[in-house]
Amino acid sequence: MTIRFFPGLRLVSPLFLVTVALPTLVAIAYYGLLASDVYISESKFVVRSPDKPAVGGVGILLKTAGFSNAGEELHATQEFIRSRDALNGLNKNNYYWKIYSSDAISLFDRFGSFNLRPSFEDLYYYFQNKVNVRYDSISSITTLTVRAYTPNDARKINEDLLVMAEKTVNRLNQRGRQDLIETALAEVNQAKEAAADSAGRLARYRNRSGIVDPEKQAEVQLQMVSKLQDELIANRTQLAELRNYAPSNPQIAALKARIDSLQQQVDKEVGKVVGGSGSLAGEIEQYQALVLEDQYASKRLSASMAALQEAEAEARRKHAYVERIAQPSLPDEGAEPRRLRGIFATFVLGCVAWGIIALLFAGVREHRD
Repeated sequence: MTIRFFPGLRLVSPLFLVTVALPTLVAIAYYGLLASDVYISESKFVVRSPDKPAVGGVGILLKTAGFSNAGEELHATQEFIRSRDALNGLNKNNYYWKIYSSDAISLFDRFGSFNLRPSFEDLYYYFQNKVNVRYDSISSITTLTVRAYTPNDARKINEDLLVMAEKTVNRLNQRGRQDLIETALAEVNQAKEAAADSAGRLARYRNRSGIVDPEKQAEVQLQMVSKLQDELIANRTQLAELRNYAPSNPQIAALKARIDSLQQQVDKEVGKVVGGSGSLAGEIEQYQALVLEDQYASKRLSASMAALQEAEAEARRKHAYVERIAQPSLPDEGAEPRRLRGIFATFVLGCVAWGIIALLFAGVREHRD
C-alpha cells in the first residue's frame, strides 16, 4: 500500500517512512541542530619505579635509564581515576555538577535534564561515560581522555585527575614505606628488649655466683690440680726410693705427711671442679645456657638492625611516581559527535531494517496467498 500526497504521484510505502525516512530526519535534526560539540582532552603518562623489571616498547627505554613500570601503583591509579573519590575531588563546590548541567549543553547531552532529582550516583554513572582510561601493555603507557562541552573544561578535568592520580601514588608510597620501616623497627625494639633481658640475667648470675666465667675458672682449677698431681707423683716417687734404699731415713715420715696433704689438696680442688651442686661443673651448665641465650639475642639484634637498614634502603628504592609523557591537551574543535557519520549510519541501518521487515511481510503475504 502506498500514500499519495499529490494526484498521480506514487510515493514510498509507510514502512519505508517509519524505518528509514523518519529516523534519518530525526538524526539530521539531532546531529544538525541539537547535539552539542564534545571536546576531548587527552594526556599520556606512565607510573614507574626504580627497582621493578620492565618489558617492551617504552618500558625498555625506561629500563635502560634505571626505571621500570610499577604494576601495583599503576592499577591503583587507573582504578582511582574512575572512582567515586576522584569524582568527589572534581566536584568540590559542585564544579563538575555545574559544568555538565549548563544550559548551553544540549538537552539530550546535559546531566539531569530528564531527572528531576538527580543523585550523586547518577552523576557518577554520567562521569564514567565522560572519562576513559586506556592502558597499553606493550608500551606501558596509560592514556587518559576526558569529554566535556568546552575545551577549557575538558583540559581542566584532565589536569585535575592527573594531579589526584599523582597524589594517590605518593600516598601509596608513603604508606608502603611507613609500614615497611615500622615493621623492621618493631623487630629491632623486640630484639633490643630480648638482648637487654638476657644480658641482665647473665649479670645477675655472675653477681650471685661470684664467678665471671665458670669455664675459665674450671680451666684454672684443673691447671692447679695438674700441678698438685705432678708434685704428688714426685713425692711418692721419692718416698718409694727412700723406702727401698734407706728405710730408716727420718725424711720418710715428713714425705708421708706431705703426700697426705697434697692428696687432700688435690681432692679438694677436684671437688671444686666436679663435685656437688656448688661445683664448677654445675655452674657451667647454667652459665652455658645463659651465654647461649645471650648470644642468640645479640645475633637477633644484629640481624634486626641489618634488616632495618635494608628496609630503609628498600623504602627509598620503592618510590613510584607518575611521569607525564603528554600533558592534557586543549582541543581547538569538537571531536564528537561525528555528525555526517551519525546521519549516514542511521540511514544505512534504517535501510537494512526496512529491507528485512519488507522481506518478512512479503513472506507472510505469500504464505497467506
